Amino acid sequence: MSTEKIVGKISATEKYPSTTDDFYFWTDKGEILSPFDIVKVKHLPNDETITYGVIEEINHVTDAPSHFTNYISSDFGDTAENIGNMNRLGMNYVKAKVVCNTGNIYSPVLDGKQVFLCTAEDIRIALGLNDVKNPIVCGYLQMYKGTEALKIKVELNANFLIGPEGAHLNVSGISGLAAKTSYSMFLLNAIQQKFSATDENGNIVSDVAFVFFNVKGRDLMAIDEPNTELKENDRAIYKELGLQPLPFQNVTYYYPYDNQRPDNVLTNADPNDVERQRSNKKAYNYKFSCENYIDKLDLLLANEDDSTGTMESCVNYIINKQGDFKNVSTWDTLRDVVAKYANGSVTGAKNEILPSSWKKFLRIINKVVDLQGIFNDNVADYERDLTTVVRNELVGGQVMVIDITMLDDNTQGFVFGSVARAIWEMKFDTERNNVPKKVIIFVDELNKYASNDTPKSSPILHQLLDITERGRSLGIILFSVEQFRSAIHDRVKGNCATSAYGRTNAIEVSKSDYRYIPKVYQNMMTRLSAGEYIISNPALRSLVNIKFPFNTYKQFPNG
Repeated sequence: MSTEKIVGKISATEKYPSTTDDFYFWTDKGEILSPFDIVKVKHLPNDETITYGVIEEINHVTDAPSHFTNYISSDFGDTAENIGNMNRLGMNYVKAKVVCNTGNIYSPVLDGKQVFLCTAEDIRIALGLNDVKNPIVCGYLQMYKGTEALKIKVELNANFLIGPEGAHLNVSGISGLAAKTSYSMFLLNAIQQKFSATDENGNIVSDVAFVFFNVKGRDLMAIDEPNTELKENDRAIYKELGLQPLPFQNVTYYYPYDNQRPDNVLTNADPNDVERQRSNKKAYNYKFSCENYIDKLDLLLANEDDSTGTMESCVNYIINKQGDFKNVSTWDTLRDVVAKYANGSVTGAKNEILPSSWKKFLRIINKVVDLQGIFNDNVADYERDLTTVVRNELVGGQVMVIDITMLDDNTQGFVFGSVARAIWEMKFDTERNNVPKKVIIFVDELNKYASNDTPKSSPILHQLLDITERGRSLGIILFSVEQFRSAIHDRVKGNCATSAYGRTNAIEVSKSDYRYIPKVYQNMMTRLSAGEYIISNPALRSLVNIKFPFNTYKQFPNG
């Protein structure tokens, strides 16, 4: 394309002046421009600097003072295309937001200055992509239409995505079409490729470990297997982005135990796939023994309203091994002792917690703890204790995928909370010398654990707040996904340095979370396509409308 294509001139009027923040220009009505396109204007002094602007609004106007005038000029309402007594003068005028000036001169651009399309290098300069330190690919943007079209790789500074300058990612969008999980996995795959190397023995060496929670069908239960249906066009895009079209490496899968199902696995995954992964020592069942998890009973209360603190009192009483709980070491015994307190049949030391409170706590325990499932005290050779694996075995370059799809909400919360707490504890383990510098936790349906409706006393909410507020300094990074950003706790999403907005609905974009996003971009969010996101990151000078290719790992038609 021509490096100096002129598309219009600056128009500064009394009503719409040029300012330090934005400017307007007129352009021919046949010129195809779009929101997020970037234009440039030669600026002071003596056209030696360039001001870049990103297009926000495009309007078409004619010399007709009213719609009634146009109606009359079309022979009083004749809808035939070429019927009309007058050819109206018309043009488009465009509002652009200033993103930078090459000389750091931020006085308004002047009326009558020519407006040009940009080269690929211009666009990289405008968005701050020309000299990115520690680059991680986050997709690509398509600029302009027709013969002027450009495809540009978008890279983020890793320091602003996974620390230490900024950290945590939040991805939002409606179910299905927004492809939230797909985009998260694209980014995570790029991160693994960026920070991984292979030693002389063929082992992956990395400072970054990954823990993924699978919450939808079989979505993430074969991420180490290649996508054999990946199209050549997508392979070419990966090559252009500097990535290998490879699945995740060094993956281990963990399935919930259930002795009432085939192979003792509670999952939607194909039993043959599970068996193959087991034979390759890539898959294990997981359980929670009472002895190792009795001090984590508070995690079962994450979704329980405990405004009076009575459930918390029960948990503390048990954890501190008071009364008849001093010798409890199995789930079965735990329930029996709780039942005794609920029935008021406890003898010996006085218990200040009322039987009615113990009855409520017993209902919670009975609802969640099923001795045939993951709350089981017998751990066989092919089974694992999740927190022990995290604390003692999780190393850089490893990917743990934990299946929680078929567990109830309370149990899902218990699994997530236990693992998150174990990661936190691992970071303070002074006896381990191979603790990964960074651990990225990926969790879908964040609203289950950190919504505006989550009880303030929820220990899982407290855990998430710790991760988002203090995790950056420890190298614990949260990649989270939900349908509606507005439903998430303010302190959780507020601490996410990077936000990705997928397609959503008009009701959602009317919420306060979107108040600082230009109206035209809000409207675009209601019609984004699959594989398309609007990205916000501190290292970018503007919101960016990016695209990404299909995932490189095995895809399941129905999730």
